[in-house]
Amino acid sequence: MTSEELYVSVDVETSGPIPGEYSLLSIGACLVAQPATSIYLELQPDSPKHDPEALAVSGLTLEKLEREGLAPREAMHKFDQWLKSSCTTGQKIVFVGLNAPFDWSFVNFYFHKYLEANPFGFTAIDMKAYFMGAYGCTWKETKSSQMTLTLQPRSAPNHNALDDARFQAELFALMMAERGKR
Repeated sequence: MTSEELYVSVDVETSGPIPGEYSLLSIGACLVAQPATSIYLELQPDSPKHDPEALAVSGLTLEKLEREGLAPREAMHKFDQWLKSSCTTGQKIVFVGLNAPFDWSFVNFYFHKYLEANPFGFTAIDMKAYFMGAYGCTWKETKSSQMTLTLQPRSAPNHNALDDARFQAELFALMMAERGKR
Protein backbone atom coordinates (compact mmCIF):
# COMPACT_ATOMS: atom_id res chain seq x y z
CA MET A 1 0.00 0.00 0.00
CA THR A 2 1.45 3.32 -1.02
CA SER A 3 1.89 6.20 1.34
CA GLU A 4 0.16 8.41 -1.26
CA GLU A 5 -3.11 6.58 -0.60
CA LEU A 6 -4.82 5.93 2.71
CA TYR A 7 -7.11 2.91 2.45
CA VAL A 8 -10.08 3.19 4.83
CA SER A 9 -12.38 0.21 5.32
CA VAL A 10 -15.95 1.40 5.83
CA ASP A 11 -19.08 -0.51 6.75
CA VAL A 12 -22.54 0.84 7.49
CA GLU A 13 -25.82 -0.40 8.87
CA THR A 14 -28.99 1.20 7.54
CA SER A 15 -32.75 1.09 7.94
CA GLY A 16 -33.31 0.07 4.32
CA PRO A 17 -31.94 -0.28 0.80
CA ILE A 18 -31.48 3.31 -0.43
CA PRO A 19 -30.28 6.64 0.96
CA GLY A 20 -32.70 9.53 1.00
CA GLU A 21 -35.69 7.41 1.94
CA TYR A 22 -34.02 5.26 4.59
CA SER A 23 -31.58 6.20 7.33
CA LEU A 24 -27.90 5.59 7.88
CA LEU A 25 -27.87 4.09 11.38
CA SER A 26 -24.22 3.29 12.09
CA ILE A 27 -20.81 3.77 10.54
CA GLY A 28 -17.72 1.75 11.32
CA ALA A 29 -14.40 2.64 9.75
CA CYS A 30 -10.77 1.72 10.25
CA LEU A 31 -7.48 2.11 8.49
CA VAL A 32 -6.70 -0.99 6.44
CA ALA A 33 -3.05 -0.87 7.51
CA GLN A 34 -3.93 -0.18 11.18
CA PRO A 35 -7.40 -1.58 12.01
CA ALA A 36 -7.10 -0.43 15.63
CA THR A 37 -7.20 3.15 14.31
CA SER A 38 -10.95 3.28 13.99
CA ILE A 39 -14.20 5.10 14.56
CA TYR A 40 -17.72 3.91 15.35
CA LEU A 41 -20.75 6.18 15.20
CA GLU A 42 -24.44 5.56 15.75
CA LEU A 43 -26.79 8.10 14.18
CA GLN A 44 -30.26 9.31 14.94
CA PRO A 45 -32.55 8.23 12.09
CA ASP A 46 -33.47 11.08 9.76
CA SER A 47 -36.51 9.21 8.45
CA PRO A 48 -39.08 6.98 10.16
CA LYS A 49 -39.19 4.74 7.06
CA HIS A 50 -37.55 1.38 7.67
CA ASP A 51 -37.39 -2.20 6.51
CA PRO A 52 -37.90 -4.49 9.53
CA GLU A 53 -35.51 -7.01 7.95
CA ALA A 54 -32.72 -4.41 7.78
CA LEU A 55 -33.18 -3.57 11.45
CA ALA A 56 -33.25 -7.25 12.42
CA VAL A 57 -29.90 -7.81 10.67
CA SER A 58 -28.17 -5.02 12.58
CA GLY A 59 -29.98 -5.40 15.89
CA LEU A 60 -30.35 -1.61 16.04
CA THR A 61 -33.67 0.03 16.88
CA LEU A 62 -34.92 3.39 15.67
CA GLU A 63 -36.23 4.22 19.14
CA LYS A 64 -32.88 3.67 20.86
CA LEU A 65 -30.98 5.56 18.16
CA GLU A 66 -33.45 8.46 18.37
CA ARG A 67 -32.56 8.77 22.08
CA GLU A 68 -28.85 7.85 22.03
CA GLY A 69 -27.57 8.39 18.50
CA LEU A 70 -25.71 11.42 17.25
CA ALA A 71 -27.50 13.95 15.08
CA PRO A 72 -26.52 13.09 11.49
CA ARG A 73 -24.67 16.39 10.91
CA GLU A 74 -22.64 15.87 14.10
CA ALA A 75 -21.86 12.25 13.16
CA MET A 76 -20.67 13.18 9.68
CA HIS A 77 -18.58 16.02 11.12
CA LYS A 78 -16.93 13.57 13.55
CA PHE A 79 -16.30 11.09 10.71
CA ASP A 80 -14.80 13.86 8.55
CA GLN A 81 -12.55 15.02 11.41
CA TRP A 82 -11.42 11.45 12.09
CA LEU A 83 -10.53 10.98 8.41
CA LYS A 84 -8.57 14.25 8.36
CA SER A 85 -6.70 13.36 11.54
CA SER A 86 -5.87 9.89 10.22
CA CYS A 87 -4.11 10.92 7.04
CA THR A 88 -0.94 12.80 6.34
CA THR A 89 -0.83 15.88 4.16
CA GLY A 90 -1.26 15.03 0.51
CA GLN A 91 -2.65 11.53 1.01
CA LYS A 92 -5.69 10.50 -1.01
CA ILE A 93 -8.33 8.95 1.25
CA VAL A 94 -9.69 5.84 -0.47
CA PHE A 95 -12.99 4.23 0.56
CA VAL A 96 -12.76 0.41 0.69
CA GLY A 97 -15.93 -1.62 1.12
CA LEU A 98 -17.36 -5.07 0.72
CA ASN A 99 -20.22 -4.24 -1.59
CA ALA A 100 -18.90 -0.70 -1.72
CA PRO A 101 -21.70 0.61 -3.97
CA PHE A 102 -24.18 0.13 -1.12
CA ASP A 103 -22.08 1.49 1.75
CA TRP A 104 -20.57 4.32 -0.32
CA SER A 105 -24.00 5.46 -1.53
CA PHE A 106 -25.15 6.10 2.05
CA VAL A 107 -21.87 7.69 3.14
CA ASN A 108 -21.77 9.87 0.01
CA PHE A 109 -25.39 10.95 0.43
CA TYR A 110 -24.94 11.84 4.11
CA PHE A 111 -21.66 13.70 3.56
CA HIS A 112 -23.26 15.80 0.82
CA LYS A 113 -26.55 16.31 2.66
CA TYR A 114 -24.97 17.34 5.96
CA LEU A 115 -21.48 18.67 5.10
CA GLU A 116 -21.84 19.47 1.37
CA ALA A 117 -18.71 17.47 0.42
CA ASN A 118 -17.50 13.88 0.54
CA PRO A 119 -13.83 13.53 1.58
CA PHE A 120 -13.69 10.21 -0.30
CA GLY A 121 -14.61 11.91 -3.57
CA PHE A 122 -16.59 10.15 -6.26
CA THR A 123 -15.09 6.65 -6.10
CA ALA A 124 -14.54 3.61 -3.92
CA ILE A 125 -12.77 0.27 -4.12
CA ASP A 126 -15.32 -2.51 -4.19
CA MET A 127 -13.71 -5.61 -2.64
CA LYS A 128 -16.10 -7.93 -4.46
CA ALA A 129 -14.97 -6.62 -7.85
CA TYR A 130 -11.33 -6.61 -6.71
CA PHE A 131 -11.61 -10.24 -5.57
CA MET A 132 -13.31 -11.26 -8.82
CA GLY A 133 -10.50 -9.74 -10.87
CA ALA A 134 -7.67 -10.98 -8.67
CA TYR A 135 -8.91 -14.55 -8.40
CA GLY A 136 -10.60 -15.00 -11.77
CA CYS A 137 -13.87 -16.09 -10.22
CA THR A 138 -17.50 -15.45 -11.03
CA TRP A 139 -19.61 -12.77 -9.34
CA LYS A 140 -21.47 -15.49 -7.46
CA GLU A 141 -18.14 -16.53 -5.92
CA THR A 142 -17.47 -13.07 -4.43
CA LYS A 143 -19.52 -13.60 -1.26
CA SER A 144 -17.65 -12.88 1.94
CA SER A 145 -17.94 -16.57 2.85
CA GLN A 146 -16.02 -17.48 -0.33
CA MET A 147 -13.42 -14.81 0.35
CA THR A 148 -13.04 -16.20 3.87
CA LEU A 149 -12.44 -19.72 2.52
CA THR A 150 -9.84 -18.43 0.09
CA LEU A 151 -8.03 -15.89 2.28
CA GLN A 152 -8.39 -17.43 5.78
CA PRO A 153 -8.80 -14.26 7.87
CA ARG A 154 -8.74 -14.48 11.67
CA SER A 155 -11.82 -12.31 12.13
CA ALA A 156 -15.43 -12.76 11.03
CA PRO A 157 -18.31 -10.41 10.24
CA ASN A 158 -21.20 -9.97 12.71
CA HIS A 159 -23.23 -6.96 11.43
CA ASN A 160 -21.65 -4.50 13.84
CA ALA A 161 -20.36 -1.78 11.52
CA LEU A 162 -16.96 -1.44 13.22
CA ASP A 163 -16.37 -5.18 13.58
CA ASP A 164 -17.31 -5.64 9.93
CA ALA A 165 -15.05 -2.76 8.84
CA ARG A 166 -12.15 -4.46 10.63
CA PHE A 167 -13.03 -7.81 9.03
CA GLN A 168 -13.09 -6.12 5.62
CA ALA A 169 -9.75 -4.42 6.35
CA GLU A 170 -8.21 -7.79 7.11
CA LEU A 171 -9.62 -9.33 3.92
CA PHE A 172 -8.42 -6.40 1.81
CA ALA A 173 -4.94 -6.51 3.36
CA LEU A 174 -4.78 -10.24 2.59
CA MET A 175 -5.87 -9.58 -1.02
CA MET A 176 -3.24 -6.87 -1.40
CA ALA A 177 -0.54 -9.14 0.07
CA GLU A 178 -1.52 -11.93 -2.31
CA ARG A 179 -1.44 -9.52 -5.23
CA GLY A 180 2.10 -8.58 -4.23
CA LYS A 181 3.18 -12.24 -4.50
CA ARG A 182 1.94 -12.58 -8.08
